[in-house]
Amino acid sequence: MKIFYAVQATGNGHISRAMELLPYLERYGQVDIFLSGANKSLNLDASVKYRSKGLSLFYTNSGGLNYGQMISKFAPLRILKEVRDLPVEKYDLVLNDFECITSLACSWKKIPSVNFGHQASFISPKVPRPEKKDMMGEWILRNYARATQYIGLHFKQYDDFILPPVIKKDILQADPRDKGHITVYLSSFNDATVKQHLSLLKEHRFQVFSKEVKQPVQDGNILFLPVDKTAFNKSLITCKAIITGAGFETPAEALYLGKKLLVIPIRGQYEQFCNAAALQKMGIPVVKTLDGDFPKVFGQWMDQKKRPHLRLDHSTESIVSYLMHNCTDKKKNQLDLLYPEFVFN
Repeated sequence: MKIFYAVQATGNGHISRAMELLPYLERYGQVDIFLSGANKSLNLDASVKYRSKGLSLFYTNSGGLNYGQMISKFAPLRILKEVRDLPVEKYDLVLNDFECITSLACSWKKIPSVNFGHQASFISPKVPRPEKKDMMGEWILRNYARATQYIGLHFKQYDDFILPPVIKKDILQADPRDKGHITVYLSSFNDATVKQHLSLLKEHRFQVFSKEVKQPVQDGNILFLPVDKTAFNKSLITCKAIITGAGFETPAEALYLGKKLLVIPIRGQYEQFCNAAALQKMGIPVVKTLDGDFPKVFGQWMDQKKRPHLRLDHSTESIVSYLMHNCTDKKKNQLDLLYPEFVFN
């Protein structure tokens, strides 16, 4: 079997998930990767056959989307050429992790495809949304990577086509400990903004993963670290708590490890507000931004004794097995996996 696997390279979650799935996908045949996007901190540790700048999200220094930069990078003629030239018709299976060019190519050439990933779950109206829906955000989630089949990933099984999160092997096999530091990953804030607010909390130690530093830099109670998969996993496994955006992979891993979690959704990124709505229902604090109220909110969060804990009884291998079986057997529509259960310690 020849498998075309389109991976969105905006942010790090899609790449992190792809690295976990790839060894299992390769058991079913040859996997050719299409990496699309221009705003990532992690490298994909695999051979990439096709590359594109794609359609990427860029961020300001203060927690929001940089619409000016996104518009300046938009190149419709390039995208149309890539849609025409992408050879999706040569493959037995097209897997698409929220990648627009692959979706357009499959639509243009009438090729079936599977939208597989977290964003695919939002096809279901049962997945949590914020109180005030964003109609443009809803349209993007439903249409950015349209496919003929959808298999989603989310914190809970909100619908019958939604699977559990893909947790990295290093996290699944970890022995969580508390060495006292707080791990911070806020990709849409610059280091100066993060320092301004965290430096006020002098009684706490922070390990901040930054796109700006090339080597560790200690600055008072803050250790700035370059974004690195191994270092981040170690920090997360041994932290007291974590502050991060309202993405999907990192919050899922934090919950699986039983860590205290606080999320700050990226302004303008509707998917993160949907994730925040889901997390809030589980008892996770959601903060709008880093501002003058943050020390008070931080103190209240630190005082909380109970925390949600994500218990999983699955493996990445079983998720891929389900994916491949359902992509080839159209009669099968029941899930054979056990789904996440949330408990309070």
